[in-house]
Amino acid sequence: MAIIPQKKLFGWEEIENLEDLERLRLVIEYMPDEKLMRQLEKERGLGRNDYPVRGMWNAMLAGIVYQHYSVNSLIRELLRNGQLRRMCGLEKAPKPWVFTRFLKKLLKMEEEIKDIFNDLVAQISAELPDFGEEIALDGKAIEAHSRYRKNGKQQPDGRRDTDADWGKKEYKRQNKDGTMWTKIVSRFGYMLHLLVDAAYELPIAYEITPASYAEAPQGHALLQSMEKECPELLERCQYLMSDRGYDDSKFIISLFSTI
Repeated sequence: MAIIPQKKLFGWEEIENLEDLERLRLVIEYMPDEKLMRQLEKERGLGRNDYPVRGMWNAMLAGIVYQHYSVNSLIRELLRNGQLRRMCGLEKAPKPWVFTRFLKKLLKMEEEIKDIFNDLVAQISAELPDFGEEIALDGKAIEAHSRYRKNGKQQPDGRRDTDADWGKKEYKRQNKDGTMWTKIVSRFGYMLHLLVDAAYELPIAYEITPASYAEAPQGHALLQSMEKECPELLERCQYLMSDRGYDDSKFIISLFSTI
C-alpha cells in the first residue's frame, strides 16, 4: 500500500492565494475574542453606538491583515471599500479620533489581548503534534515615529511616546586582513522579543520592551512565560536556536532545567 506523507496543517501559499476579503473573513471568524468584545461592550454601556465595538475591532484586524502602515491609510481604505466596511460591521468609516479612543481602551486590556494570543497558541498546539519541537528566539527593533524631547522631560500629551527609549545594537566583524571593525546602530523605540516555531513560522510567546532592554534577560522572561502558559510545548521542544546575543551561561543553564 502506498503511504501518503502527512501534510502540514496548511501552506502559506493557500492563504496568500485567497482574495483579500476571504483572508480577513478567516481571521474574524476564528479569532477567540468574544470575552474581550463583551468586556468592551459592557464598558460602553448605554452610550452612543455610532461605531460598534465589534466593528472597530474588526477594522483593527483588517489594518493588520492588509498591512496598513497607519490609521489614516486604513481609514482611506474603509472610505472607498464598502465591502470591507460591511464585513467589519461598520456603516461608515470611523474618524481618526474614534480610532484614537479605541486604541487607548485596547492598551488598557493588554492581559485580555494576550489571553487571545495564548488561546490561539493552545489551539494550534492541539492540531499539530510536532508544533514546538524546533523553537527559534530573537529580537526585532521597532522604531517609534513620535516626538521625543532629548532633555528627558517628557510629558504625556498624546503626541509623543513616553514609554519608548534609546537602544543600541553593536555589530562586530573581521576584515580580510584580520582587523576588526565595530558598527553601533542607535534606535528610539521598542524591542519585540519572540519565541517562534521554526518549522511553521508561528509565534509561541512574545514580549515588548523599551529598546534599551538587553536580549538575554528577556530570553529568560520568555521561557518563564512559556513555562506558565504552555508547558506542554516545553516538553515537546527538542531544539532552541538563537544568535550570540543570547549566549549567556545563566540562560543556557535555564534551558537545561526547563527543556
